[in-house]
Amino acid sequence: MPDIQFRPLRPDEWEAFHALRLRSIADMPEAIYPTYEEESSRSPEQVRARITETTHGVVFGAYQDGILVGIAGLRREALVQVAHKGILWGVFVHPERRGGGIARRLLQALFDHARCAGVRQIHLSVNVENPRAAGLYRAMGFETYGREPDAMQVGGRFYDEALMVLRL
Repeated sequence: MPDIQFRPLRPDEWEAFHALRLRSIADMPEAIYPTYEEESSRSPEQVRARITETTHGVVFGAYQDGILVGIAGLRREALVQVAHKGILWGVFVHPERRGGGIARRLLQALFDHARCAGVRQIHLSVNVENPRAAGLYRAMGFETYGREPDAMQVGGRFYDEALMVLRL
């Protein structure tokens, strides 16, 4: 397996992150929000702020041969009563790099980081018509605990999302 590194993104990597985010939205607009237009209108400062690691959020990247090929974000509330919960967002691996376990390894690195930061459970929502992603999450130990009807609208069509949780 090629050498792949997994680590938090740095603010100076905003362009690579932004390009991969735009690719993810273009590839599967029914799986990721915001819209392409909303994401593309973010300023460099907004993108840098989004990927700058804080006590309440981090974006991990998968780097193959020094190129960012995968991303996954985790955010959590600052409120003490719910700070033990994280929300997984924006998981994407470049289509040309899929099938080699990068997503699984990226998520495991992010979960290890979250565990060290005191996160005890991770929540996510996934389009019920995205069996590939849902299968990955189930294989990583996520359990479905609900379904949100009409969770997102794309092109005039509504999609339900499965609500899932992983206890670390």
